[in-house]
Amino acid sequence: MRFVTPVALALALVLTGGAVSVPALAKDKKASAPKLNVSPDVIKALQTAQEATGKQDFAAAKAALADADSKAKSNDDKYQIGALKLNTSIAAKDAALQSEALTQMLDSGKTPADQVGQFNAVAGEQALEAKNYDLAIQRAQAAAQAGYKPEAANVTLAQAYFGKAGTANPSAEPARGLNQQGLAALKAAIDASKAAGQQPPAQWYQIGVSRAAAAKLPEVTDWARQAYEAAPNGENLRTLVRLFQQANPSITNRENLDVLRLMAASGGLVVAGDFTEYAEMASKTGIYGEVKSAIDAGRAKGVLNASQGGDLYQGAVSRIAGDKSSLGAAEADARKAANGKIAAATADAYLGYGDYAKAAAMFELAKQKGGVDADEVNTRLGIAKTLAGDTASAKAAFQAVQGGARKSIAGLWLSYLASKGA
Repeated sequence: MRFVTPVALALALVLTGGAVSVPALAKDKKASAPKLNVSPDVIKALQTAQEATGKQDFAAAKAALADADSKAKSNDDKYQIGALKLNTSIAAKDAALQSEALTQMLDSGKTPADQVGQFNAVAGEQALEAKNYDLAIQRAQAAAQAGYKPEAANVTLAQAYFGKAGTANPSAEPARGLNQQGLAALKAAIDASKAAGQQPPAQWYQIGVSRAAAAKLPEVTDWARQAYEAAPNGENLRTLVRLFQQANPSITNRENLDVLRLMAASGGLVVAGDFTEYAEMASKTGIYGEVKSAIDAGRAKGVLNASQGGDLYQGAVSRIAGDKSSLGAAEADARKAANGKIAAATADAYLGYGDYAKAAAMFELAKQKGGVDADEVNTRLGIAKTLAGDTASAKAAFQAVQGGARKSIAGLWLSYLASKGA
């Protein structure tokens, strides 16, 4: 009897919707096989199983394999039985038998060194599918330690940790620690993918954000930043901005307005509360044109009805005409003033009305005259230049912001400009 060499397993794991794909199996003629001393009784049972498999009589094949198991006396026997089970499972498309076969071969200690990692990777994936998270962790760790496709094995390991952590009280132990271990494995998968010249799926980072946020882990901001860099869209930037706001609850209304302006510029205003918060911050800082434009944008998008933000809207609209008519005189006063405060306030109004050229000119004048918050003026000059399409000048303005929350806000705008340019 010529024993069938166990097939090599080709594994391609892709994280999609938080789930890993089912492993694909393919024959490899170069697969190695150990030298075995198999018991005569086991050989006989395996001959029967092999003949039945060749005839597609899988019920008879399984019965013969079970007979072989009952007669196994050594690890050589167990490994060879597992090898034939594996081939039978592939022919029969029997996932349960395949898992049993891999476990039997690995536990025998006879699996060739060049297949240990591969077999553990597939066994780990199967354990994950069965929600046997402890076994999945054990097998995925063994695969990674054997050096088998770390970008794949670590994804399985990450999901096993996440699965074991569950969704109940993710910020409490032991779930919090398990989520941390899962994130470490996911980071290892990302690093391995990059080292192999591959681009990790953007969704890996999004899962990292979700898990870190649920477990209230400090690294959530790092994950959000990487998610935005991987997929620079309004949704991911919105997440990064909201995390910044949560981490900095004491920022001023004027600082918060510049954060919300970034969400508006990037398409990150999504729900009704986003638009009304934006309008409220503009109202509190006396920028009436922006109150109106924020509410108008929310209504145009269909997320604000006629009554939502109505008080803010009416209050701003009633002041706009008079405010606009005063800007010419304000410009003249700004040029004669001893400091830049009038120029900065006039620039704010122009920015709110969407006149970015005049806003930029007034912010520049405010900088020249001094006596103003330079970080705020540079931030808003950068915003005016960004919205006018002058990216180079915008970057220079944001880079001039020196410290505090303003520096972080400027950094968020710079990230947006970098992704927008790319």
